[in-house]
Amino acid sequence: MIINNFYATIEIMKNQGSLETYSISKKLKKKKKITEEFEVMLSGLTLEDIISLKLELSSSLIKGKLYGTNIYNVLPLIAREAALKYALSACKTKNSAAAFLGISYRRLKQLQADYNIYEYFKNGDETVSTER
Repeated sequence: MIINNFYATIEIMKNQGSLETYSISKKLKKKKKITEEFEVMLSGLTLEDIISLKLELSSSLIKGKLYGTNIYNVLPLIAREAALKYALSACKTKNSAAAFLGISYRRLKQLQADYNIYEYFKNGDETVSTER
């Protein structure tokens, strides 16, 4: 039920437009980390599939040894950072991003600083823009 509400909210947010300075998709494409084809394939997966696959691929690089990472306790932090990045890329304003996340504007600004969001979206000296 919660997942369905989340996806419905995402559809509403897509229709609202984006902040001018943030685009995760454009950032990753510019760095040649993803392609249009990858995005199409990714859209067919659930968040659970994506997270599970990422964990599996990460552990295969270190021969299945994810011991000591305390992954279960860090996952909420990872999910919150992902939601913050999404909200800033999907919403027209920072106020609407804060409302989407259910936090105050002041808290949003604090989280942007804590997670260094501006630097994440910055590409060299240039900010990755959603403008075409």
